[in-house]
Formats: sequence, structure tokens, C-alpha cells
Amino acid sequence: MSILSPSFKFHSFSCQTPKPIVKKSYSMDFQFILTLSFIAFTLMVFKYKARTRRLPPGPWKLPIIGNLHQLGDSSHKSIQRLSQQYGPMMFLQLGAVPTLVISSADAAMAIFKGPGGGYDLAFSGRPTNLYVAKKLSYEYNGITFAPYGELWREMRKIAVAELLSSKRVQSFRTIREEEVAAMLNHIDIASSSSAPVNLKKLSLLLANHVVCRVTFGKKYGGGGDGGTNRFDRVLHEVQHLVGEFVVSDYFPWMWWVNKLNGMETRVEKNFEELDKLYDEVIADHVAPTRTKANHEDIVDVLLRLQKDARQLITLNNQQIKGVLTDMFIAGTDTTASSLVWTFTELIRNPPSMEKVKYEVRKVGNGRDKIEESDIPKLHCLHSVIKETLRLHPPAPLLVPRETTEDCVVGDYEIPAKTRVIINAKSIGTDPKYWENPHDFQPDRFMKSSVDFKGQHLEFLPFGVGRRGCPGMSFAIMLLQLMVANFLYRFDWELPEGMSVEDVDMEEELGITVFKKTPLCLVPIRVV
Repeated sequence: MSILSPSFKFHSFSCQTPKPIVKKSYSMDFQFILTLSFIAFTLMVFKYKARTRRLPPGPWKLPIIGNLHQLGDSSHKSIQRLSQQYGPMMFLQLGAVPTLVISSADAAMAIFKGPGGGYDLAFSGRPTNLYVAKKLSYEYNGITFAPYGELWREMRKIAVAELLSSKRVQSFRTIREEEVAAMLNHIDIASSSSAPVNLKKLSLLLANHVVCRVTFGKKYGGGGDGGTNRFDRVLHEVQHLVGEFVVSDYFPWMWWVNKLNGMETRVEKNFEELDKLYDEVIADHVAPTRTKANHEDIVDVLLRLQKDARQLITLNNQQIKGVLTDMFIAGTDTTASSLVWTFTELIRNPPSMEKVKYEVRKVGNGRDKIEESDIPKLHCLHSVIKETLRLHPPAPLLVPRETTEDCVVGDYEIPAKTRVIINAKSIGTDPKYWENPHDFQPDRFMKSSVDFKGQHLEFLPFGVGRRGCPGMSFAIMLLQLMVANFLYRFDWELPEGMSVEDVDMEEELGITVFKKTPLCLVPIRVV
């Protein structure tokens, strides 16, 4: 039976009581017609309001689904193609969700640096009907997916001042250096047999170990069951679920589809496993028999703040768990994908590879490894990583925002509760600001002041304004150390029989975009 065509029983073949049944049929007919009339009237009102608003231009939309059919498999590429036709500030109707798409630096400037300081505040909301994000963030109790408000403001202050401050990030230096050194030793084994290594697996494992030690105080993962364990599986499923298409995110009244297609079962199972793991971690940290660590990990800090009466909010365990989920969603896949894309671009551009190798080896000067104190001297390395993030931002569409109030941007009226998509990939390849925008040219950053912090709106790999990524410094420091040491210790070659032309650039779908075909390279030790 079609869900769009409700079936009603209007007739009866009983000979004993015809009149009451006919009366009931007329009553049902009338109610059905009245309902349809109300729906039609409501749609006409919304359509009239939409027409009277000066919305940004956008493509023609189909009934019910709107423009969803035009997104295709790769949303950021589809949106970029549509923006080239309809403009850098474009309006889409994605199912029941009105959506504004920002695809150029100038459009971003109109919003975030417009008259009176721009509309950053009005564009700082988050959608509150994202099924997976709501569940895995403990009802929006973290930072990344939380709606704008007093709770979010205080949680972000905690993140900036306590969890991811420059001092705190620096305190994790030993962890980063130890884990990078351990990975170099692991690659040494492959190098001795000239075996290719899968850079995605290596970088995910390394990032996971660093984030686990920083957050929990010890490593999870890399166990004896084929290189994975319980935590690895849970975390992998979290990342996968957050990036999936969920019908109810675009049609809220179709929540029941999550039951039919198995999404609800998957999310509930993953949440239960994740929650149990967090409970064990917290119990371990509050146990009186626990040996006090030399440095606080993230859970230590959160539990300390939970007892601090000076805090404007009293953290509960749900909020602590929400922050932990943020740490892993933002801290593992993003770093790993950036490393893979960096080496993909370098292997396809040998002159750039040789130039950055020369720099790191000159600075290393025969020592066993590159240390964090060396990183500020590696200007070519910085340029390579910036250029990679320009072409391959980890989350090309960033995390969606939502307007908190009606506002006027330029010639357009943007209604409250409009979902906002910022296409960082499109902005990073805006030809107005970037010469040969699709070419990998790290030298363009050598004499440029453009950085990651969101002040230069032509380059937004970590977002902009209030909703910019608070973990940017942590992610960049780890990425730079990983790339520098991989290049310092080893030369990298394609497996026998492969040429540069064989390295494809197809992307894997998800909130974080990896290279679809794993990048496998042969390491050759040189230091």
C-alpha cells in the first residue's frame, strides 16, 4: 500500500444496517476532504510567503522532495555545480528543510564580515533534528552539534580555556612524539621487506592512539583480534553513522522510516556500546585505587570541573560524554584523512615532494626524528599542509548551521530556522582568490599570511566565527608532526607496476572525506 494513498473503506455489503454505514462513509469523506483542504491551504500560505520573500536564487524544485534529487552521490561536488549556475549564495529546498548554501569567499564575507560586524551570531545555530547526531551527542550535550545558547557558550568556554588551550595542547607533546616514534618503528618493519603500507590504516591507528591517550589516559585499539578491538569498532561505526543519509533529517515526520530500514537499531546498538565504554572510563578515573597520572587527561579535567563550584554550569555525566564524542569525531578521521590527501598530492607532484623532503632533512640534520620544536622552522611543510587542506578540507561542507532569526544579507531575506551549508571546498577553489585553483601549488602559501584560523574567508578548512573548530591547534600540531617525520625518515614510492597516472582522486562518502581507493606506498628508510 502506498504511503501517499491512504485506503479507506467507504462501502459495506451488509443488508442489515445500511443507513449507519452510509452515514459513516459520508462523515469520513467529509473529514478526508476537510483534511486535504487544510493541507492545500497551508501549502498555499507557505508558497505565498516564500514568493514574497526575496530568497537567494536556486534551482526549480520537485514537490515534496524539493532539490534532494539534485545532490547526487557527492554532495559537495553537486552543490558546487549548482552554485556555478545559480550563484555563490543559493537557496535549496532539501525535503522539508529550507537550506542556504554559501560557496564563495565573497558570500562568506557578506555573512560573517558584513555591515555592523556581520551575522555570525544569527548564523551560529545548529539543526536540532539530526537523528544520529542527537543520539550520539547525548541529546546535543556536547559542543559540535549543540544548538546555540547559554549551555553551548559555557561548554565552548570550557573547551577553549581548559581542554584545548595552547598550554593544554602543548602539555600533550610527549604523547604525540611517543606515538609518532612508535609508528615510525612500525613502518621500519614494512620498509625492511619493501612491503607497501596502507597510509589510511596507519594514520587512523596513530591518530586514535594519540586521542585515546590524551582523552582517556591510555590507549585503546590495535588489539590482538586482527588489529582492531571493541573500541575501534565502536568508533568506526560512530564515524560511519554520522556521515550517513537519514530520511528523518529532511522529513521529520518520517521518523518511522528509521525503524523500517534498520537505522534505529544500528544507532541504538552503537550508542549502548559507546555509553558503556564511557561509563567504564569514568569509573576507572574516579576509582580510589587509581594511580595518579603525571598529567591530567581530558576526562580528568572534565571531572575536576564537575566538582568546581566556581563554574557557571555544573557538568553532568551526559555532558562529559558528549564532549568525549566530540573529541573522537573531530580528532581521528580529520587528521588521518588530511595525512592521506597530503601524501596523495605529494606522490602525484614529485617536485613538491622533493622540496619538502629537502627541508625536513636539513632541519633534522641526521637526528633520529623531527621534534615538535623543529616544526616552526618547516615553512615548506606548512605550505604543503595548507595547500592540501585548501583542496581537501576534511569536512568539505563543514558541520551544518541553522539561522536563529530572520536576517537580511545583501539583497536577500534569510528566514529563521534555515539550514546553512558552507562549502569549504568550493570556497577554497574560488578562482577570484586562487590562481589555478585546482592545481596543487604549495608555493602559493610561502609568502602568504593566510592561515587556518578563519580570519581569511577564502580558506576555511576549520570553519569560521563562533562555530569554528576549537580543536584546530591540536589537529594541526599532530598532522604536522606526522607528515614531517614520515618524510624525514622515509622516501615513499608507488608499488611496483603503478605510475602516478594510476593514483585516482575519487572520494569516499562521509562527513569526513577520505580517498576512496586506499593509498598504499612503499617506504624506503633513509635516516
